[in-house]
Amino acid sequence: MTDSSATVRPDRHAELAAGLAQVRTRIDDACAQAGRDRAEVTMIAVTKTYPASDVLALAGLGVTDMGENRDQEAAGKAAEVATAGVRPRWHFIGQLQRNKARSVVRYADVVHSVDSVRLARALATATADRQEPLDALVQVSIDGDAARGGALPGSTDPAAGLEPVAEAVADAPGLRLVGLMAVAPLGWEPERAFARLAEVADAFRAVHPGATALSAGMSGDFEIAIRYGATHVRVGSALLGMRPTLR
Repeated sequence: MTDSSATVRPDRHAELAAGLAQVRTRIDDACAQAGRDRAEVTMIAVTKTYPASDVLALAGLGVTDMGENRDQEAAGKAAEVATAGVRPRWHFIGQLQRNKARSVVRYADVVHSVDSVRLARALATATADRQEPLDALVQVSIDGDAARGGALPGSTDPAAGLEPVAEAVADAPGLRLVGLMAVAPLGWEPERAFARLAEVADAFRAVHPGATALSAGMSGDFEIAIRYGATHVRVGSALLGMRPTLR
């Protein structure tokens, strides 16, 4: 494996190391306060808009899971990182268009944002040549606003209800249903959002007992998400600093 620390400026490497230490301490403290085993929580470093050199540096610091939001950026970055001899576990966490499914499954190990039956089917078709199933989380809408993405809990909508989407994932031979993902709705306090998500997750696991992953919480609120059962937290600015302007 390439010595990833050699591919980034020393000052940047120090910044990343400091940010990582702070985030790890926050996660440790949140797990202790919630009475949870630290091993239950995975930190995903959200590297969107940051260069591949940051991914390599984080990998050298022991980070194994990286998250990206946009395929047009992620595909090239994953290829660059792989060329350097580093293979993190890639999580695609942004809203995904069906026409990007074939590209995403070439590098992603996990997709967090399956929110329709049509997307589940597109991913299933795209995984036909994969050796291993693609782990998939169903994105759930906490506030019921389908326009912001997310399957609808309690809905019988055959295209976008939570259970129809979950069944489409579970029935696809190339996909593995592993859990749920959510984003706190705009205007909602994190406590309210993650308490509601925990209710949805409890009901979901009663039907899908093997789907125990819960992807929730970002830099500003992941402690609350951990208190309500998050198994994966998506951390960007707290780890990597203020994000560059999106192009």
